[in-house]
Amino acid sequence: MSQSAQAPRMLEGFHVLDFTHYVAGPTCTRILGELGADVIKVERSLEGDHVRQLGIVQDGMSSYYFQHNHCKRSLGVDLRNPRGRDLLLAMVPRIDVVVENFAPGVIGEMGFGYAALSRLNPRLVMCSISAAGQSGPLSRRPGYDYIGSALAGVTDQLGEPDRAPIVPSMAIGDVSTGVAAAMAIGFALLSRERTGKGQYIDASLMDTYFHMHELFVPVLSLRPGRYHPKRTGSMHPAGSPCGVYKANGGHIMLIAQQHEIGRLWRAMGRPELANDERFSTNGRRVKNNAALREIIEGWLATFPDRDSAIATLDRERVPCAPVLKLEESMEHPHMRGRKTVRRVRDKALGEFDVPGMPVKFSDWPDRTEVKASRVGEDNEAVLREILALPDNQIAALHAEGVLLRANTADDHPAATESRGREANRA
Repeated sequence: MSQSAQAPRMLEGFHVLDFTHYVAGPTCTRILGELGADVIKVERSLEGDHVRQLGIVQDGMSSYYFQHNHCKRSLGVDLRNPRGRDLLLAMVPRIDVVVENFAPGVIGEMGFGYAALSRLNPRLVMCSISAAGQSGPLSRRPGYDYIGSALAGVTDQLGEPDRAPIVPSMAIGDVSTGVAAAMAIGFALLSRERTGKGQYIDASLMDTYFHMHELFVPVLSLRPGRYHPKRTGSMHPAGSPCGVYKANGGHIMLIAQQHEIGRLWRAMGRPELANDERFSTNGRRVKNNAALREIIEGWLATFPDRDSAIATLDRERVPCAPVLKLEESMEHPHMRGRKTVRRVRDKALGEFDVPGMPVKFSDWPDRTEVKASRVGEDNEAVLREILALPDNQIAALHAEGVLLRANTADDHPAATESRGREANRA
C-alpha cells in the first residue's frame, strides 16, 4: 500500500479561513487545500468572489473560479450583519491559518485584523497579501499584478527597446506571490509546532516581483549612474546567444553559455566561429548580438522545418526548445504525463483542463478528483464541524439572511454562459 493511501495528506487537520479574491490570495489557499488543509472560503455576497463572472460561466460556476478555488469549501455569510461577524470570530479559536488580500487596513476595519484575531488564538498564523505591502509610503495604493510589476522595475525591462513596455498576458506576479505566501505559511506552521506561537506574514506583489531580478540589482548598486538596463525584446540583455530565434515554421528558444558555445558551433558546422573575436566571450557576443543573430537565423533557415533544426541542436546538447503555442503545450505528452496539465470535471462545466501543482511530491500525486463549490454550498457542513451548530440553528441563520447560498440549476434549470477578461487583483 502506498504512503498516500495509508497516511493523512501533509496539511490534513489544519483549518484555513480564506478571505481572498481574484488570483494571488486564492492561489495561496488553493495550494494549502491541495495539500490537505480544510480551506473555508468566506464569500460575503450571493455573487461571491469577483472571478465567478470571468471565463466560461455555467450554472453558478466559472472556469476561472474553478481553476483558482478548487479544493476549498464555500461559506456564504453576510458580514454586514453583526451575527455573521460573530459567527466567524467564534470559529477563530479552531482555525490555524487566516489569509486575506484586501487593500491594507480593510481587514482590520472589518474586525478581523491580526491583533484582534491573535488575542482569540495566539497560535494563529495570518497572511495578508497586497500590491505593495502593509507598511511604507506605497502601502495604501490599490493594486493589481501589473501595478506590482511596474513599481518593482520589472515592467520597464519588458519589450522592444524602441517601443513602450509590454504587459504579459498572464498573472505572473499574482501566482508567484500566492506560491511564496503558501511557502511562508508552511514555514510559519513549522515554527509554530516548535514554539507554540503563531505569527503574521506580510506578502506583496511588489516584493515578489523585485525578488525576480536576476542580475541588475547589485550591478546598479555597485555602478550607480554608470549603467542602465535597456529593453532587449526577444534577446536576453546580458547573455548571448540567449533568446528567441526565427526558424522555418516557428520560433526556437536557444541558449548557449560560455561552456556550451562550442556545441553550437559544432551543431551549425561552423567551427571557424570559435576563432571569431566578435564571439569569443559572452561580453563580446552581447555587443555583437545582432550579427550573431543574423548568422544563427541564416543557419536555421536552411532546415525545412523547426523540428529538424531542433533535432540537430539536440544531438550536440545545445539547450533549446520550440516556442510552443499554449494549445501545443497543453497537448504535449510530457505535460500530460507529469500532470502539469490535468483533466478535471465539474457538474456544470463538464470536463476541462487546469494547471497542476507547480511542484511534485513523491508521496502525494496531484489531485485530479477536485471540486469547486458554489457560493454557500458548504454552509451546513462547515458550521456543524467547526462550531457544532445544530441543524435548526443553521436553518434559522439561512432564513434570517445571515448565511448566504446562491441558486443553481438545481433550483432554476435555465443556465447562462458568459465570457470575461481576467483582472488580477492584489
